[in-house]
Amino acid sequence: MEFKIENTAVYGIDKAIIASGNAMRTTMDDNTIKMSEKDLKRGILLGQTGLGEGHDQFLTGILVSFDLYAPLFQWKEIQRYKFLNFISSQSTMHRLAKFDVKTQCVSDTDELILNRYQQLLDEYNAYNNQEKNNIDPSKQKSMWRKLVASLPCGFVLGATMTTNYRQLKTMYLQRKNHKLKEWHEFCHWCETLPYFIELTGVKNNDSKN
Repeated sequence: MEFKIENTAVYGIDKAIIASGNAMRTTMDDNTIKMSEKDLKRGILLGQTGLGEGHDQFLTGILVSFDLYAPLFQWKEIQRYKFLNFISSQSTMHRLAKFDVKTQCVSDTDELILNRYQQLLDEYNAYNNQEKNNIDPSKQKSMWRKLVASLPCGFVLGATMTTNYRQLKTMYLQRKNHKLKEWHEFCHWCETLPYFIELTGVKNNDSKN
């Protein structure tokens, strides 16, 4: 298995872009639910301002939900982002002995490592399939911990995530030139989101971004 993103859904684009004008309103009565060309132009202008300036705050109102499949070595970096939230994920704690690890790892994972892990997995499952009165709980736990500790970093874990355009803007700008090809694929996915390029200006060469 390789890195992939599926089942993307984007919510609140019109509402967030209209809200980008709230700072200049004396009443909210004219804050309609129908986005105008003026609203869009303002949203593009504010959304493309530099990170940390605060003018792109309205981008937090554009919510994104998706299923992300990434190797463990990338998940360690993904989890640094405070506003990228796990809804639920596959669990190695609950289902580790049931995974087909060889097909669940990225193709770059060394075959020797995969074969050794499969051996550990087969030994663990064989031990658990004995008569219950022949199983030593202490040994069973030790074998399971070895499985957890030996899981290859190339193992791909799937999770349903939510975030927003402002966080994705930060991630894109920080990761677009990363060594990992998975981050390049992530940035390409960002570019496919509605109005993402226009509202964030991530393709600009402006030094403020």
